[in-house]
Amino acid sequence: MLELFDQIDEACKHIRQQWDRTPHAGIILGTGLGPLVEQIDVEASIEYESIPHFPKSTATSHRGRLVCGNLCGLPIMAMEGRFHMYEGYPLKQITLPVRVMKSMGAQLLIVSNAAGGMNPYFKEGEIVVIEDHINLLGDNPLIGINDDRLGPRFPDMCEPYDLALVDTALEIARKQNIVAHKGVFVAVAGPNLETRAEYRFLRMIGADVVGMSTVPEVIVAVHCGLRTVGLSVITDMCLPDALHPADVEKIIATANAAEPNLRALVTGILEHENRPAQQ
Repeated sequence: MLELFDQIDEACKHIRQQWDRTPHAGIILGTGLGPLVEQIDVEASIEYESIPHFPKSTATSHRGRLVCGNLCGLPIMAMEGRFHMYEGYPLKQITLPVRVMKSMGAQLLIVSNAAGGMNPYFKEGEIVVIEDHINLLGDNPLIGINDDRLGPRFPDMCEPYDLALVDTALEIARKQNIVAHKGVFVAVAGPNLETRAEYRFLRMIGADVVGMSTVPEVIVAVHCGLRTVGLSVITDMCLPDALHPADVEKIIATANAAEPNLRALVTGILEHENRPAQQ
């Protein structure tokens, strides 16, 4: 981890050449959720490939650029597309953008993803506000010699997702008649989908939704002191006794269809963040 400090500094210097503001929040947009950037008053758009030490996004439907500007009256940095372990990148590199957001001055991380639903009370297209997670990636972005300049050796994970913001997101959903649940997200490496037996196991250990991202970024957010809120769009149901082959095009279409609701929650959270500054 000792090389990260200089890498973060180099990436920040490159970004500041095009956008020299202090973001309040960083936003990570997952599969099919990129259209949220259309609501941003864009001041800079930077391709990942041009930012030092950023990987290249190879995942389906991920645009691969950093969008900087204003949303709901707050300066933000939004990742239009993210990186995954299954793309072959080490977790330290996958999570580098989170550290860059923190170094740029962000206080809050909003992370979204497309996920498979395992709770039989959930349905496709609904949103889960993540209250906790399980890491089954078989890896951790904090492994290695700790750099105390970036965070503590043993970060506490009793509240990786800000519980006040969880309640705020659920309240926003209720007021806007959006179906949203509170649930536990489990991260697996992928890229294959799970077997029936694996879905039974994941459900048995307490997970409501499953995906191939988010957990590394949240671990790093906790390590570097960012408040975090996580949102999953359920794109397919993964019930082992009624399982059908996954259709990637349908999954992306479901994520796209749910994007307006996700957008409403993200903007609602940012408006809530901005409220104290207006008083």
